Amino acid sequence: MHIKLVTGRWAEKDWGATVALDAASTLADVHGVIQQAVEFDNDHLYGFFVARTPRSRDRVRYDGEDDYGRADDTLVTTTLESLFPLPKDRRLFYLFDYGDSWIFEISRTRKKPFEAASDEDYPCLISEHGDKPQQYPESDFGI
Repeated sequence: MHIKLVTGRWAEKDWGATVALDAASTLADVHGVIQQAVEFDNDHLYGFFVARTPRSRDRVRYDGEDDYGRADDTLVTTTLESLFPLPKDRRLFYLFDYGDSWIFEISRTRKKPFEAASDEDYPCLISEHGDKPQQYPESDFGI
């Protein structure tokens, strides 16, 4: 899976990573992988959505709530293999912290899954490029 930072309150530079993980990983698992990769504090709500662009209003949400705001289990039951392949012209996005709006695009790196190596621990960071975003950069006031 490839993860790319799209936007966020303090997103100043490009960042992305390629991670190997099991196709049966859930969206909650992907949340944990991204949190570890960017080294955020994991202290805010999050969700996923499928849309044409990060700003599209026409989107399918996966955020742990049903249409009436009641808790559901979509984040722990929806797997990557159930989402991919996505409909034409649609992408999977991860939104962390609804105030600071950190948005990451998630895509597959290969069309067909490969057999997991028995001696490898998953998820596994394969590559990373750019500068990691800072969730809470230091201010000029020392706060």
